[in-house]
Amino acid sequence: MRRRPRVDLEYHSTMGTKAIDPQSIRNVTMIGDPETTARLIQRLRRSAGTVGSGEIHWSTARVEHTIRIAELSGHSPAVELERSIRVADGIIALAHAATPHTPQLETMLRIADDHQVARLCLIDALDHPAADFNGCVQSIADTRGAVPLTLQIPIGLGSTFEGVIDLLPMWALEPLAAEIYGPHWELAEERYRLLIKTVMEQDTPGATAFHALRDIPLEQLQHRIRSLTRIGDIVPILCGAPPTLDEISLLDAIIRYLPSPLEVCQPEHALDY
Repeated sequence: MRRRPRVDLEYHSTMGTKAIDPQSIRNVTMIGDPETTARLIQRLRRSAGTVGSGEIHWSTARVEHTIRIAELSGHSPAVELERSIRVADGIIALAHAATPHTPQLETMLRIADDHQVARLCLIDALDHPAADFNGCVQSIADTRGAVPLTLQIPIGLGSTFEGVIDLLPMWALEPLAAEIYGPHWELAEERYRLLIKTVMEQDTPGATAFHALRDIPLEQLQHRIRSLTRIGDIVPILCGAPPTLDEISLLDAIIRYLPSPLEVCQPEHALDY
């Protein structure tokens, strides 16, 4: 069993000490270019209104969560990466869209798979002239371990990059979504069907009843993705987007898909490491 630091069940604020449900805690390590990582974490704290605090308090589905993010350079020696990743509850791997095939990204994902650490991947710099979103996804697919699951797709790349389409809630807008996304709708629908198929095949090997998959409630689909992420079968893929939208999507994804400390180890040892 991987050894973990003791779960902190309290946090201190101007209102005093408040107890925290361990299930609402997310301890994650963000790995990537140091400047990009520091800038993104600062934006996350600003979006949550917790600038200057070591913790981020964020509500998803009307439940407040506590997120603690550690930073780690993707250029760190493999030994240091392994030491940090193996004790993390979950990691966020940052990928640069213009350099999809990098040893650093492959090493991060391989180590996380070796130690069964849940991971998300954020593909950034989609406005770069050499951005290759599909190349990044393929690079993750080529790395031993989890199957990539694209939750968002970019609208354009390079100079034509306009934003992202969040595939999961997209069907709540149907049929208006086809009008909203215009020429991008056909690709979004195709990627959504692939997302559903991937989840169902991982969750239920051999499943073939895809004709009614779009009827799966959003909450049920998110729960399946969370379960598959936690056990290392899939790695959800998010897109770096314009400020504010990017941070909100990432904060929600951290809470929805990465595990709490109690889900990383045996329950009877959750508070006694």
